[in-house]
Amino acid sequence: MKKLIILTGVIVVLASALSFISYQEDPWKVPEKYEKLTNPVPADEASIASGKELYDYFCLSCHGTDGKGSGKRAYKLNNTPTDFTLDLFQKQSDGALLYKIYSGHSDMPGFKKRIPGNQDAMDGSFGKTRIPGDMVNYIRTFGKKNLHH
Repeated sequence: MKKLIILTGVIVVLASALSFISYQEDPWKVPEKYEKLTNPVPADEASIASGKELYDYFCLSCHGTDGKGSGKRAYKLNNTPTDFTLDLFQKQSDGALLYKIYSGHSDMPGFKKRIPGNQDAMDGSFGKTRIPGDMVNYIRTFGKKNLHH
């Protein structure tokens, strides 16, 4: 009986440890069909300007004016918002960024239903409007700003 209690205790400890480890891994896995997507919208001045308006409305409060996750609402969150200036962030594909913007994760809300005209964008494409492409183009500018520091 004592061995059974010890064995049960060991199993509980191992199960807890494994769940903690798997929780620590990033569960925000991007489906392969998104990883391969490229942004169909050219990153011209009009796209960047449109993307900035969208960013200011949807993203600024958490990610901040500098894109480093220092927005006014950031301190209220359980996790620090992503720093868009980091190379690790900027190395993600356009499709990965689209997926993350639209699906959300943890403290990050998904914007699939919040951004007008793009309910279909989660079908593995950039959707039928320029909006998602403009958002990705603007978010890419934070990586370029980081090169000048």
